[in-house]
Amino acid sequence: MLKTVDAVAGYTTYIDLIRPLIAGKLIVSTAMKKEVDRVSAALDLAVSGSACAVVSSGDPGVYAMAGLVLEMCRERAISIGNNDKDADANRLIVEVVPGIPALCSGASLLGAPLTHDFAAVSLSDLLTPWETIEKRLDAAARADFVIVLYNPKSRRRPEHLARARQIVLGHREPGTPVGIVTGAMRDNQRVTLTTLGDLHRAEVDMQTTVFIGNSNTFNYDGFMVTPRGYAKKYDMG
Repeated sequence: MLKTVDAVAGYTTYIDLIRPLIAGKLIVSTAMKKEVDRVSAALDLAVSGSACAVVSSGDPGVYAMAGLVLEMCRERAISIGNNDKDADANRLIVEVVPGIPALCSGASLLGAPLTHDFAAVSLSDLLTPWETIEKRLDAAARADFVIVLYNPKSRRRPEHLARARQIVLGHREPGTPVGIVTGAMRDNQRVTLTTLGDLHRAEVDMQTTVFIGNSNTFNYDGFMVTPRGYAKKYDMG
């Protein structure tokens, strides 16, 4: 896909990761919190006739840029389609290319923590009120979902993970397995198994994804496993 476009727009950190793949392309690179600016620039390029890719980490539809692109198309009344049959002089073709979200890459490194129902919650309150995040955490913990935490901690909000831990502890045992994955599939990759009771001692940052097990999750030989329920129905001996 990157080979076929004229321009690439993205967060500076992600652009740096793919620079060898986009040599010779027009690059629109902005800092964090400038998502609207770079999508606006990308849409300007696309409307003017240039093929432009907006890049994200993980999957573009999971806490990433696909939604913002489509929202801004609506706000700017840009008519869009998703395949060549929709193409005409007044319609912009938008293609969302799937990627591997952090919950999938991280889960693969831990073993199988997401084999049963799970909920993903971002602890960033830049766009979502913290009160809403707390309600979602409590509901997910109460329902015994495996919980995947995105954006668990930053310098501006170091206390959010500690608060999330306390909320989940209201419904889970301190010994509940927790998997911590930082920089999945990157040079700084780090994988750690701990417990909910000890989560506050873990090293986490904005590149970390936290997996909190449900009441049936267990660790075995360094792997984190959430059973689907086969052992209750079949003889697995």
